[in-house]
Amino acid sequence: MSTALATTTREIRLASRPVGRPGADNFELAESPLPALEDGQILVRNLFMSVDPYMRGRMNDVKSYAAPFAVGKALDGGAVGEVIASRSSAHKEGDVVVHSLGWREYAVVDGAAATLARTDLAPASAFLGALGMTGLTAYSGLLKVAEFKPGDAVFVSGAAGAVGSLVGQIAKAMGASRVIGSAGSPAKVARLLELGFDAAFDYHDGPVVEQLQKAAGPAGIDVYFDNVGGEHLEAALSVLNVGGRVAMCGAIAQYNSTEPTPAPHNLMQAIGKQLTLRGFLVGGQRQHAAEFAEKMAAWLADGTVRYDETIVDGLENAPQAFMDLLDGANTGKMLVRL
Repeated sequence: MSTALATTTREIRLASRPVGRPGADNFELAESPLPALEDGQILVRNLFMSVDPYMRGRMNDVKSYAAPFAVGKALDGGAVGEVIASRSSAHKEGDVVVHSLGWREYAVVDGAAATLARTDLAPASAFLGALGMTGLTAYSGLLKVAEFKPGDAVFVSGAAGAVGSLVGQIAKAMGASRVIGSAGSPAKVARLLELGFDAAFDYHDGPVVEQLQKAAGPAGIDVYFDNVGGEHLEAALSVLNVGGRVAMCGAIAQYNSTEPTPAPHNLMQAIGKQLTLRGFLVGGQRQHAAEFAEKMAAWLADGTVRYDETIVDGLENAPQAFMDLLDGANTGKMLVRL
């Protein structure tokens, strides 16, 4: 198919709603006609698409902050691609843009819904990760939601993932006294230490609370950035200092659960310790985007912050990449190269 004359696109559709862990039979690779460009629209050839844990919730037919995916329709999510035709005054052919019509090779996108990717600053894929929604999640969650201040001791769960690895490095850059991360393999723990974490542990090696207490020492922790929920949240509540803050970003330990998951058994500690637990969505943090972009571009340029990517090739392999993400197979940002 000539990129200049793309009239159809391959896409991944939701074939059925998963119960528990998604399987290959919940997805379908299909071909769909592309609508003709209207005024203000652009045709984008996607270069990379993102798979993210939040997508698991959208596969359920339940009311949430984002509409559920429709059975028989294409999935969507973050993507970055090249403009190959434009009827938008704001975009020209050859521009690289970020938009939300992933899970397909070509997309007709409203120009107003596409953001220019400054590929002079970083590779296109970074705008789905460190310089994109992932980075803004880490930055705003730590600094605005958890109200991090220099000298705080910080614990991050899911620390080798796309968000967690950035949280730890931002905390170090902003003057944390100690940064602790948990991850799911010895290789990931080693990577966290390479990225500048002061301590890291594999949560498979024993009770999280015991490993966290050992890593934190008598100084305890002041901030917990929660990507996991469950046992990790319970451990953090035990180790947090008086006045501690929790940014509740995700609960990947529970996304595939078919039974109700137990709440932390020690939630009462939040009273005596006067803790603050705040859930947040990156969509509610966009007012910080410009501040974040300026800071992150500088940190990436001088090497203060580094990022990892796990890249899978081919749209047809996107469902497997997503399933692997939920199983923790990625280090850093999980992307599909199209």
